[in-house]
Amino acid sequence: INNQVGFTTDYDDARTSIYCTDLAKIVDAPVLHVNGDDAEAVTFCCKLAVEYRQKFGKDIFIDMLCYRRHGHNESDEPKFTQPKLYNIIAKHPNPREIFSKKLVERGDVDAELASEMDKKFRNQLQDRLNEVKQNKLPYKVQKIEEEWHKLRKSKPEDFDSSPSTSIEQSVIDKVGKALTTLPAGFKAIKQIEKLMKDRKASFFENKELSWADAELLAYGSLLIENRFVRMSGQDVKRGTFSHRHAYVMDVNANENYCNLDHIQKDQRKFQIFNSLLSEFGVLGFEYGYALASPNALVLWEAQFGDFVNGAQVMIDQFIASAESKWQRMNGLVMLLPHGYEGQGPEHSSAKPERFLQLAAEYNMVVANPTTPANIFHLLRRQVTWEFRKPCIVFSPKSLLRHPSVVSPINEFTKGGFKEVIDDPTSPKSVKRLIMCTGKIYYDLVEARQKKKIKDIAIVRVEQLYPFPEKQLNAIIKKYKGAQLVWAQEEPSNMGYQSFIIRMMPEQKIEFISRKASASPATGYAKVHKVEQEKIINQALEVKA
Repeated sequence: INNQVGFTTDYDDARTSIYCTDLAKIVDAPVLHVNGDDAEAVTFCCKLAVEYRQKFGKDIFIDMLCYRRHGHNESDEPKFTQPKLYNIIAKHPNPREIFSKKLVERGDVDAELASEMDKKFRNQLQDRLNEVKQNKLPYKVQKIEEEWHKLRKSKPEDFDSSPSTSIEQSVIDKVGKALTTLPAGFKAIKQIEKLMKDRKASFFENKELSWADAELLAYGSLLIENRFVRMSGQDVKRGTFSHRHAYVMDVNANENYCNLDHIQKDQRKFQIFNSLLSEFGVLGFEYGYALASPNALVLWEAQFGDFVNGAQVMIDQFIASAESKWQRMNGLVMLLPHGYEGQGPEHSSAKPERFLQLAAEYNMVVANPTTPANIFHLLRRQVTWEFRKPCIVFSPKSLLRHPSVVSPINEFTKGGFKEVIDDPTSPKSVKRLIMCTGKIYYDLVEARQKKKIKDIAIVRVEQLYPFPEKQLNAIIKKYKGAQLVWAQEEPSNMGYQSFIIRMMPEQKIEFISRKASASPATGYAKVHKVEQEKIINQALEVKA
């Protein structure tokens, strides 16, 4: 619908092309230009476009040249910016008047009938308006909404502990076998052959799963439960860091194979797509897809978490606020690779501070899991809850292959997601309690071991929002009298510091971070190393 004016912008300022439909040239789609005042011509174009679409299954554009009777809203004065145009419009008959006159002049109807039809229609509209004002029409649930109406709204106590999301050992074996089996005659590259060998050892010999193993196990377990699992993003089939390999290629036939599609006969297929380089467009599409059914696990993964800023409009307008504004739940998962590893300001930060600033009214989950078992349970929890929440995950990069980042099989066959993970070494006489989230935990543990420190406990906050206040307070109480520290890799004006102050206003906490900065990270690897070592050393320094 071409109104010629965009708010107050004239068409010759809005574009360089002749027609607004010239973008159709990108896909060689036909265009029908039609005068919006000509009702019969508009009808003809619409019918032609539908027939074309049905017959050829291709796009077709209609450029219906119209005008706005008022400004960009009824109270706006368009003559401020387009006085000449709106002097003409003010005197111009509307489409109904033009069509009625045409029919009368052509002898198709008489003027009295046209006037009577107009009067009857206006009366009908007024009657309906009066009826609705007096008696509210009952809302009829649409078919697409039926599944959503079986759910309920969340309550604060829902976040005190997570539900069980474990699976049977037989399911692990079944999915593990599928993930480590290729068809007869399938020739993969050497790296994939090694991957299959290592993955088989993880599932059936070592009984310890890596991040990629756990993630794929979560998807596979849902597929055989007849759940719909869909994932998109840049490089997702392989994974930005070549860890996932949901699809593998035959080097001879150049054909692909998805292991998760071959777990058992009566299963769902794994829907995974490498997307174009548009965070805004793809995230918006997946948000809409997640609205279609609460029984679908829909994921979008950024190539690097830093690139999510290209989709900030979708986050602000829909993901963070839709339930508050429109009472619309959504279970979309966003995987945002995050972590300071010396890769520079464009490849270090998913801007967690932005999501945490938006976190309120239990509107979404913000998590930074550090174990394969926890990402497994988090993904399954998304479709286990009796409600739905968008889930923002600051996913790892170097941890994908870190030797310590493995989980024993028994952590998948019992329990659920852990919002907070206490220090597994159970240190005695703790003088300093370091709270942290994400990759920095492993840096702190490694340094603590090297320094042979025995009186410092390190606790991981795996779920930042809804904030696990009860779980964290229970651990703080356990280490009574210990100095409380929050350590983060991010600059003090970024990351989690402001959020922790908001969530724990009564606690006396020492904050350790990089200095406040306009840029998320340094571009020099040597400077990064010095900064990181300084943070770790400060965190492990017990003050008298």
